[in-house]
Amino acid sequence: MIRLILNLLWFFLGGFASGLAWLFGGLLLALTVVGLPWAFSAWRIASYSFWPFGREIVWRNPNPADLGAGCLGVGLNVIWLVLAGWYIALAHILIAVPQFVSLIGIPFALKNVELARLSLAPVGRTIRDKN
Repeated sequence: MIRLILNLLWFFLGGFASGLAWLFGGLLLALTVVGLPWAFSAWRIASYSFWPFGREIVWRNPNPADLGAGCLGVGLNVIWLVLAGWYIALAHILIAVPQFVSLIGIPFALKNVELARLSLAPVGRTIRDKN
C-alpha cells in the first residue's frame, strides 16, 4: 500500500514529466538510427521514471547474444556519458537536493539519485520488481 501511495505521489509530482522526457528522448534517438542502442535504454528508464517504487535497477548478465551487456555496452556507456549522461545526471541531482532538504521528500530524492546513477551508464542495465 505504501508503494502505491509513493508511486502515485511520484507520478503526479514529477514522474509523469520525467517519464515523458525519457520517452521523447528515446524517440529522438530512434529517429537517428545510430542512436537505437541508447533509445531502448531511454525507454527502459522511462518505464522506471513513471513508476519507480517497488522496482530496482540491476546490471544484466553478460551474454554474447545481448548487445549491451558486454564490451560493446561499456563502449556505448562511455559515449553516452560524454555526450548526454553527465548533464542528465546533474539535472536529477539538482532536483534531488531540495527534496533531501525537505524531510518528506527524502524517498523521492533517493529515487532521483538512482535515476542520476542510471543516466550515467544506462546500457546493460535492466529493471526488475523487488520481492
